[in-house]
Amino acid sequence: MKNIILVRHAKSSWKFSVDDFDRNITFNGIENSIKVANNSLKLIHNESIIWSSPAKRAYETAKIVIEYWQIDTKSILLNNDLYTFDSIELEKIVKSCTNDYNNLILFGHNSAITDFVNKFGDIFVENVPTSGLVSINFDTDDWNHITKGKINKILFPRDL
Repeated sequence: MKNIILVRHAKSSWKFSVDDFDRNITFNGIENSIKVANNSLKLIHNESIIWSSPAKRAYETAKIVIEYWQIDTKSILLNNDLYTFDSIELEKIVKSCTNDYNNLILFGHNSAITDFVNKFGDIFVENVPTSGLVSINFDTDDWNHITKGKINKILFPRDL
């Protein structure tokens, strides 16, 4: 059995004129990430691999969430390929995960996350909002062979 937890980065600020890659998250984004982290503790497995897009807003979100899960933030692995908005690229990245890990926690971007959830989950999700979390279980022992899985948790800040 393989399990993936997908977390969309927190709400980011457009207030300053910086490259998309360098946008900070907002105070509201921080609060929403904390809400989601506090409500998802039971989903976390000790033996997980944690990947984040290196974009500032994704990595900041990962650090906040991981800290609230009481996991060392040094365990976050930055994956340059996760700075993508394309679900086909996201699928390739997920399928490249080593089978030594049954649990993958991934911090990334839309529309890649929403499209991935709708391709591989069993529940249609119109949009995974900022700070949103979706957990999907796959009945396989090989990341490269994931197909339609079962969504076991959807956590959106507006619902908390």
